[in-house]
Amino acid sequence: MLSVEPTIIPEVKIVTPRRFGDHRGFFSETYNRQRFIEAGIDTEFVQDNHSLSAAVGTVRGLHFQSEPFAQAKLIRVVRGSILDVAVDIRRSSPTYGRHAAVELSAENGRQLFVPIGFAHGFCTLEPNTEIQYKVSAYYSAANDHGLAWNDPELGIAWPIAPAEAILSDKDSRQPTLAELPAYFS
Repeated sequence: MLSVEPTIIPEVKIVTPRRFGDHRGFFSETYNRQRFIEAGIDTEFVQDNHSLSAAVGTVRGLHFQSEPFAQAKLIRVVRGSILDVAVDIRRSSPTYGRHAAVELSAENGRQLFVPIGFAHGFCTLEPNTEIQYKVSAYYSAANDHGLAWNDPELGIAWPIAPAEAILSDKDSRQPTLAELPAYFS
């Protein structure tokens, strides 16, 4: 059993697998290709990634890969919680420059499906937050790009002040949406 609901941007979807619980804990089938296809998400994933962010306020992103290694992603939190954000960077899209933001946590079990053509990032809300995510193309350093997480044009209500965000050097130097080349037309 799988619940799929659109976000403010219909192509970005909240996926909530059913949990079966008892006094021991719970069991959840977090991914089943056939069930995802039946729910309208026909994406073949080729790589799984796992990240740990030790401190609250860690911002990772906004990241994406260009063609021919553009990636769709399926993100879930296995410990802690995040504000997960997807920004539409498809130039011809009616939602270009808009974003969907969803809280994902180990407790709520929700996942976010982010299709190709979106920049993705998150901010941790709890210490020692672990994220696991599937991608539809292999990592390619030559096709790895980013978008400024705090670009005011995006209007993202991050849960952290820009001066308090914990960033990588790479993420602190990304271009704004206005400066971003047209990777997705």
